[in-house]
Amino acid sequence: MYDLVIRNATIVDGTGGDAFSGDLAVRDGKIAAVGEVPESGRREIDAGGKLLTPGWVDVHSHMDGQATWDPLCSPAANHGITTLVMGNCGVGFAPCEPSDEAHDRLIAVMEDVEDIPGAALHEGIAWNWESFAEYLDAVEASPRAIDVGAQVPHCAVRTYVMGDRGTHNEKATGEDIARMAAIVRDGIEAGALGFTTSRTELHTTREDEAMPGTYADEAELLGIGRAIGELGGRGIYGVVSDWNNWEQEMDWMKRLSIENNCQINFVLFFRESSDWPRVKAQLEYVREAAKEGARLIPHVGARPVNILLSWDGTIHPFSFYANYGPLSLLSHEERLAELRKPEVRAAILAEEPPLTGDDFMDTIVDGFDKLYELGDPPNYEPGPQDSIAARAAAAGVTPREYCYDLMLGNDGKGVVYFPCFGYGAGDLSRQVELLQDDSTVLSLADTGAHCGVLCDASVPTQMLSYFVRDRERGQRLRLEDVVKMQTMDTARCVGLEDRGTLQPGMKADLNIIDFDALQLEAPQIIFDLPAGGRRMFQGARGYVATIVSGEVIMENGEYTGAVPGALIRGPQAAPLAATEAA
Repeated sequence: MYDLVIRNATIVDGTGGDAFSGDLAVRDGKIAAVGEVPESGRREIDAGGKLLTPGWVDVHSHMDGQATWDPLCSPAANHGITTLVMGNCGVGFAPCEPSDEAHDRLIAVMEDVEDIPGAALHEGIAWNWESFAEYLDAVEASPRAIDVGAQVPHCAVRTYVMGDRGTHNEKATGEDIARMAAIVRDGIEAGALGFTTSRTELHTTREDEAMPGTYADEAELLGIGRAIGELGGRGIYGVVSDWNNWEQEMDWMKRLSIENNCQINFVLFFRESSDWPRVKAQLEYVREAAKEGARLIPHVGARPVNILLSWDGTIHPFSFYANYGPLSLLSHEERLAELRKPEVRAAILAEEPPLTGDDFMDTIVDGFDKLYELGDPPNYEPGPQDSIAARAAAAGVTPREYCYDLMLGNDGKGVVYFPCFGYGAGDLSRQVELLQDDSTVLSLADTGAHCGVLCDASVPTQMLSYFVRDRERGQRLRLEDVVKMQTMDTARCVGLEDRGTLQPGMKADLNIIDFDALQLEAPQIIFDLPAGGRRMFQGARGYVATIVSGEVIMENGEYTGAVPGALIRGPQAAPLAATEAA
């Protein structure tokens, strides 16, 4: 008898092959049979023709702290994510000296760079580790519903080895590099999936300094990379960069990959339309470098770089108005009561917009032709007619009036959408082109980060509900291709060959989805992190069940309390049964 049998499903197996009708059986946490399953199960679920897919694999999260206290890694499980990888962008919490000062330093970087409330991290993290191996042990000891994998973060390593010199981006000595490489090697041997670094000036601290490691020279970058080579190429090397000197950056990455038999996952994003030729050139570079033996994998997003603006969020169009300032210190309820007063509204709207001369900030304050009502259901591909400027004109009010009242909607939780980078075409055509490129991997959800302005953990749900089913402003994507993008492709790019497809022997991480009912819910700020910390949360409808290692963890949007998840230690080989089936 099987542990679980799912019957009468429309099976989309993650390989990209055509969907088919059939059953799936699970035994001991693994897929035991796919197709016709005559034998019964201890539990049986009649899918009634609904989609059965592998669980989604999210390879770009920042759950490094939350994973130590939240078994669901919420909102990951709400969107069918059964595996996530943290330690991206070079930030994380290990290694770390066992002192309040050292803890505060890493929390400050995470708060400043990834907008995760520092108070929540201070209260939620137990700090029962110093080395990266001890951090993995602590993560492993925490009960969890989904699987998590970790990467060694450059920022923490550099700070641990170099102290203030590392924090202030001084040049590393040969001895520093040797110590950093040893820590990375030990971390990968202990089970890290790889190492990551950040080379973007977008990642700055409260002292207006680039985060540690941003300006590391080639000696440091290649020296750390050689630790992976010494392990036979085991471990991924992750990079995020501004690409100001993209050919130089790609050159050292290519050399590192070839010399160390190492895969490099790099974030490929663009800000302005003028960046698009550079993006295309990088994709061509990847193809040419592959001919020389380099493995360079561009990670791309399904949405533009965006922020969500709201009264309770990190920032909104009225944040810098003098008459709003005192309200920013109030609770949600107190602030909402004040904002609803006609005299308060009139006083704020009577002010001149406090422009700074910074294009980015001034767009938030007064760029209403580039700000949009996100709506319910949310619209992440708005056109010019959807801008607040256009909506205000149609309503016969000023854009500021329209925006003020929009954010007061939904009990003061209304959201304004600002696609700040990568929306120069005015649609998602460039995102679609990147997603369809054979060399790229769907990524960049930043799950768990940018809590006051973002919830892109919802991208897997959008991929099916919008890109496959609902999109009208351009081509739609094939269901089977989209499932493959966020299962097999994402799993393989971080060395996980034991999941991501529905084949005998593979890990039984599954989603049962009511495709017709699948829908993103409107995001809103909630206050459920430790110490009452805020975050932008976005739920979903249409997930009938999410299953990890054969156990149902989410059923019709509700957590079952099951904790079958585990820490992933290192790359995972494909099971023999799946290899034979292939």
